[in-house]
Amino acid sequence: MVNISELVIAFMISFVATLLLVYPIKKLAVKIGAMDLPNNRKVHRKPTPRLGGLAIFLGVCFGLVYLNPIHYQMFEISLGAIIIVITGILDDKYQLKPVYKLIGQGLSAGILIYAGLIIERINIPLVGLVELHSWSIIITLLWIVGITNAINLIDGLDGLASGVATIAFISILIMALADYRIVVIYFCVVLIASNIGFLFHNFYPAKIYMGDTGSMFLGYSVAVISILGLFKNVTLFSFIIPVIVLAVPIFDTLFAIVRRLYNRENIMLPDKKHIHYQLLSVGFSHRTTVLIIYGFSIIFGTLGILFSNASLSFSLIISFIILLLLLLIAEIGAVEKKHKPLINKMEKLAKRINDEG
Repeated sequence: MVNISELVIAFMISFVATLLLVYPIKKLAVKIGAMDLPNNRKVHRKPTPRLGGLAIFLGVCFGLVYLNPIHYQMFEISLGAIIIVITGILDDKYQLKPVYKLIGQGLSAGILIYAGLIIERINIPLVGLVELHSWSIIITLLWIVGITNAINLIDGLDGLASGVATIAFISILIMALADYRIVVIYFCVVLIASNIGFLFHNFYPAKIYMGDTGSMFLGYSVAVISILGLFKNVTLFSFIIPVIVLAVPIFDTLFAIVRRLYNRENIMLPDKKHIHYQLLSVGFSHRTTVLIIYGFSIIFGTLGILFSNASLSFSLIISFIILLLLLLIAEIGAVEKKHKPLINKMEKLAKRINDEG
């Protein structure tokens, strides 16, 4: 039986800890030079401290110490998280090359795989249960590294990554409560609390960024929790559920990879063509863009919950809705591309008027 009072206390511990820890960590980031400087790819106009993810990580740790979840792979999960956080701290300070970040992510994933935390089987619609056998290691590695980078790549606007991750954790929490997966419930509660505590400082206009310390830790956490909770569920559509819940960061990352390969660009280097930048380019404000993506994430999270308990016919209807939503996301980019020349002309005209004035 889930002890609600314990969950509430743990939530408050993580929330308050993160909320308060941001202040000294912000000073630390300024002191050591872990600053996010403006450039032509970013939307902020003044240097902003990074390293806020360290507050999220510590807030989660405080909450988990109180709850003391018992799991035979807890040591390896914690060790993987520490490696991810250290990699993020180094990147926030020194701007590591992508390959070094990939090594840190791969090492964390390798520790979990060695400990036996792997995706052993998946259920695919119209196919059924598929045992992965030797492919388990590769699929698990790709899932952990992929989701870690998906959250990392969507961290382009104030409050975006933290909010999207929170919505994903809430969706997984609801399914974990239904299946009574106590460890997953504990993880989700403290992660949700820490994210909300951080959002007080990070929502537009942000006073601090989570940096790669936070985005990679959240991505790692989402990946691990989904393996513990969703992939262990042997319902008909268990393979689809985590993909639906994380649809926004997953498909944004996939579109980015395809786009860069098509344009013969390095898939590891950042650009300004992610969904949040496209929404900004067609005229939405910073805050509205974030809220729109929150809305998409809530829809996908709700669909994932419905999918987990749906009949075949209802699941097909949900699949159709998901397809329409994904087409809508893709259409945003098409609209932006179609009207780009007009937008450029208007920007030039506005600049000329401003210069003459």
